[in-house]
Amino acid sequence: MAKILVVEDDTFTASVVERVLATAGHSVVRAKDGLEGVALTLSEQPDLIVMDLGLPSMNGWDATRTLKSDPKTRAIPILALTANLTADDREEAYNAGCDAFQTKPIAPEALLARIDELLKA
Repeated sequence: MAKILVVEDDTFTASVVERVLATAGHSVVRAKDGLEGVALTLSEQPDLIVMDLGLPSMNGWDATRTLKSDPKTRAIPILALTANLTADDREEAYNAGCDAFQTKPIAPEALLARIDELLKA
């Protein structure tokens, strides 16, 4: 299974995502904000990142831009996680380098299906 970094500041959402991923056999690393997410990506080299977009200290769009501009982390797929998915949000996230989206509240089957798609790509 995969090592997945979950970058999420909401404790409840992070625990739900972690539990879903762990139950599916993935190992999970967690960051509480964008800065920590970038640092953990560099040190842990996860197979995939689940990135909340509305994060403190560095939002998910900026964290994604930072990771996608670095040759060491550019190829890691990033799944954007958001409660509000407007057309503008989707466009901005794709422009930042996100590979796919998942909306909140989390639907476990949909989350796992999206992650499987990204890991196989």
